[in-house]
Amino acid sequence: ALYQSWVLDDCRNILACLEDLPSLRPPIDHLCELLPRLQARYYSIASSSKYKTKTGRLHNGVATNWLKNKVVDNGHKSTVPMYIRKSQFRLPFKSTNPVIMVGPGTGIAPFVGFIQERGWLKEQGKEVGETLMFFGCRHKEEDFIYQEELEEAEKGEVLSKLHVAFSRDQEQKVYVQHLLRKNKEDIWRLVHTNNAHIYICGDAKNMAKDVQAAFCEIAEELGGLPRTQATDYIKKLMTKGRYSQDVWS
Repeated sequence: ALYQSWVLDDCRNILACLEDLPSLRPPIDHLCELLPRLQARYYSIASSSKYKTKTGRLHNGVATNWLKNKVVDNGHKSTVPMYIRKSQFRLPFKSTNPVIMVGPGTGIAPFVGFIQERGWLKEQGKEVGETLMFFGCRHKEEDFIYQEELEEAEKGEVLSKLHVAFSRDQEQKVYVQHLLRKNKEDIWRLVHTNNAHIYICGDAKNMAKDVQAAFCEIAEELGGLPRTQATDYIKKLMTKGRYSQDVWS
């Protein structure tokens, strides 16, 4: 219980633990042996740079913060090996634009930061558009990661609506694409009338294709478009940066 409240709930990493427990002085060589190698990742969970933890700390980006400190010293330039990965996976410039996030399972990873960012904007008195989250997992009691955070965001009206599909908790399987179809009127209003931005994160093999098919069906049914034009409608959203995907096989 203490680990849950003091470490996990308060978001203390190893550095924060050492700062808050000055009497704890492990030998640096032992500490380095225990620390795992930092894995490459394209985004972080709960990575909003505006969000402060319960202890008042800001979690700066690992790479960006490191680069910031690579100052030129005595005329010697620092060399940094790197490559650039293009991505449109960022919140819209205008906070008033509605946001539709679809991230079942670990696909929720980038959306925790998105939700924190929208919450921070609301705290600053900014007008924030509707924010919808579609999350899915097998069992509510086993796989509903970030349940407390998501429900708290909905309670605080940071999330306008949280839609959750528990695929194995009933006889008939229910996935996020089914929830999209179920809420097709709201989806079409936000996308077609209110300039909403759509974000998809997670499995590319099945989920992303099924979700895109659901959006095409909504455009076809409520937009009165033939199937080919509905497909083109979604492709145009992609071209405009209003339908972004970060998916993997």
